[in-house]
Amino acid sequence: MAQPIAYVMPGASASRLSLIGTVITFILFLLVMPSWVRERWRSRHPWLTLGIRSRRGEASPTACLIEGLLRSAGLLALICLPLLLGSWGRWLGELTAADALNALLLCFGLGLAEELVFRGWLWGELNALMGPREAVIGQAVIFSLAHTRFDQGVLPMLGLLTGLLLLGLILAVQRRLDGGSLWGCVGLHGGLVGGWFALRSGLLQMSPSAPQWLVGPGAAHANPLGGLVGIIALSILLWRQLTALASAARP
Repeated sequence: MAQPIAYVMPGASASRLSLIGTVITFILFLLVMPSWVRERWRSRHPWLTLGIRSRRGEASPTACLIEGLLRSAGLLALICLPLLLGSWGRWLGELTAADALNALLLCFGLGLAEELVFRGWLWGELNALMGPREAVIGQAVIFSLAHTRFDQGVLPMLGLLTGLLLLGLILAVQRRLDGGSLWGCVGLHGGLVGGWFALRSGLLQMSPSAPQWLVGPGAAHANPLGGLVGIIALSILLWRQLTALASAARP
């Protein structure tokens, strides 16, 4: 559906056409989802089932979103502080208007889109097909495979798979802790993506000699979730979430 745009915009690059195609696909996804949830999941309130709306008396979407953003800021700080203290990075604090807009779009646009796909639709489908426990693990595995680059060697690949798997589990548990609301996941996921983009785009100057165990694999496109610090931080966060979930389940 995006290909005809090439005739209207002859100078459009393949990446731009791909992005336009992705946007069109997601719009179609949004249009289909309400009827899909009503028919397949037998739900009378699809957006409530998907976590976009909240029930009365539960945590507000705004509060969940802010808490998720704060968690993402804390995780990014664990990466930035060693960079600054270890002389592998220098704080610049410079961000153009275009980069700031891109960071916001990544945070709220990409964060919402991916959470609606993975922790909304996919989790619900797997839950209907496999059961709740298998669905949590299954969506995290698919999430990690969909985001891992397989051209960086075995150890970097395993690091990314582990970090992304942990993040997928954390986001699923976060939704449980938020009473089914998806907005805490949007804040955490989107904050990590948008925040890291903003840091790399001008807020923080990173040395090429920055260790991989800290910034993760990928060189110029490093992903800190695949580094040792990121994996440890995510493991601790998951452990704390599971402890809180267990405490909330006790009578």
